[in-house]
Amino acid sequence: MSASTSRAHDARILFYTKTGKVHPREVRGYYDSLRWAMVWLTQIVFYGACWLSWDGRQALLFDIAERKFYFFGLVLWPQDALLLAILLIISATALFLATAVAGRLFCGFACPQTVYTAIFRWVEARIEGDHLARMRLDQAPAGPRKLALKTAKHASWLVISLWTGITFVGYFTPLQGLLAEIAQLSLGGWAAFWVGFYALFTYLQAGFAREMVCQHMCPYSRFQGVMIDADTSTVSYDARRGEPRKAKRTGGAHGDCVDCSLCVQVCPTGIDIREGLQYQCINCGLCVDACDKVMDKVGSPTGLIRFASERQLAGGQAKAVWLRPRVQIYASLLVVFTALGAWTLSQRIPLLADVLRDRAVLLQEAADGSIENSYTLKLMNLVEAPRRFAVTVDGPAGARLVGNSSFDVPAGSVLPVSVTVAAAPDASRSGAQPVRFHISAVDDPAVRIVEQSSFLLP
Repeated sequence: MSASTSRAHDARILFYTKTGKVHPREVRGYYDSLRWAMVWLTQIVFYGACWLSWDGRQALLFDIAERKFYFFGLVLWPQDALLLAILLIISATALFLATAVAGRLFCGFACPQTVYTAIFRWVEARIEGDHLARMRLDQAPAGPRKLALKTAKHASWLVISLWTGITFVGYFTPLQGLLAEIAQLSLGGWAAFWVGFYALFTYLQAGFAREMVCQHMCPYSRFQGVMIDADTSTVSYDARRGEPRKAKRTGGAHGDCVDCSLCVQVCPTGIDIREGLQYQCINCGLCVDACDKVMDKVGSPTGLIRFASERQLAGGQAKAVWLRPRVQIYASLLVVFTALGAWTLSQRIPLLADVLRDRAVLLQEAADGSIENSYTLKLMNLVEAPRRFAVTVDGPAGARLVGNSSFDVPAGSVLPVSVTVAAAPDASRSGAQPVRFHISAVDDPAVRIVEQSSFLLP
């Protein structure tokens, strides 16, 4: 093998090293408790919010069939897509801000992949035992005990996955109706597909992919480097204090690290934090809990592994969080878009209308000599209560509505109505003239919009 070929082979080994299945050791401590608190919080919200009711309907529902999003008393339509875009921008900016302050903090405590992996690993530990017992079971030959434990584990995972899939679909179709269809074995094709798809996705991602998602599949781990700087606080090993490592205190110069490798054993992604900042690290802090316990036992100060910035590890003074330009930019954008979203929501009028001219008959002359144009108004009532809307017009001299000028629109629906506008002929004007339709709610004059069209004169 030539020297160049050998170097290329070594580069491939360094770029990707197969580590095998990771069985992290359980550890108790501050960050572990915080992590499980987030697991409980996120799952109570996810599994529970779809059961909330509001005015006789599901409080949170993306009703695809009716093209509505119910959020308690607020009903959003496809025409409100700008609010969704602003919400996504706010979420992304908040994520960037959290990353600039404390690295992959979201990944370690609130990411669905992390949360469900923690749940599945907890189930696995309750059935198969601790990390050593799980490794021995994996290496053991097939037998009745292994088959029974594996079957129980996977059955439990499938139950969790199936309920997760049902809950997920329950946000897009009324949950109680969905459960009734499942009980009667009459679930529709699309609903069955998405329940099965999301259940299978959860089962594979949390049961098998696990840390591989964080290491190789998650794009966030790749571009987080451009959002952090020397003052970003991440889980870090203090090499100045810990090196050189020494397993036993038998004299000679040594650091505080006793090379127990517990920080590696508890890591859910299987990395060694002592090798420095790595993109695979999800900042869960479990290695901090493990190391602090060892430091307490050997009588050394805690914090050998801790949340610290590159500047702090080098012995410098960390900047105050809000004095960092990167944090100021992200925080400013977050405030701006939050204010923009609040203002857009406050200015939202629960009424929409489209004005369509009758293309079949451009104009016609009435018996009294006036010129008439026909239109179709599509009145969209955006509230979940029936409403009457009054329509008036202004345009060419004497422009007026012929016939009915008020219309009852059912709750949350679109009503197309035909209207005729008449105006006196004007010798000084001909062709298309602007006409405006003023539409307002009879019970609330503040709900008012103006739509413009054209009126044809001979």
